[in-house]
Amino acid sequence: MTELLTSAFLLLGAFLMLLSGIGIIRMPDLLTRMHATSKAGALGIGLMTCGYMIFYSDSASLVVRALAMIVFVIVTAPIAAHVLARAGYFVGIELWEGTIKDVIKERYDLKTRRLGSAPKPRDDEETY
Repeated sequence: MTELLTSAFLLLGAFLMLLSGIGIIRMPDLLTRMHATSKAGALGIGLMTCGYMIFYSDSASLVVRALAMIVFVIVTAPIAAHVLARAGYFVGIELWEGTIKDVIKERYDLKTRRLGSAPKPRDDEETY
């Protein structure tokens, strides 16, 4: 049973890592590529590490290390992707023409390279 669970976690994690790699190739711009790699990659690594934890469940030190790795990846991957995508935006990497909403555009001054705070919503405007 342990081998079956381990195999399932490893295969599902490997599949998500494959999707992450395909996302890098197929997605049209930096922001969508970062989204594909951070979400599928972090979940893929987490599932593969769960498979290792199940297989080596008799060793407490390996289980603790695997849990620490899962927490580290799940906490840092979205933050790293956000920072890289934001830096790419600020250096002028073009967005995909199908991008619907660009929240930073009206707040970012290209001349001074400063990002202002969000405009206050009007009374008649809905906020989400």
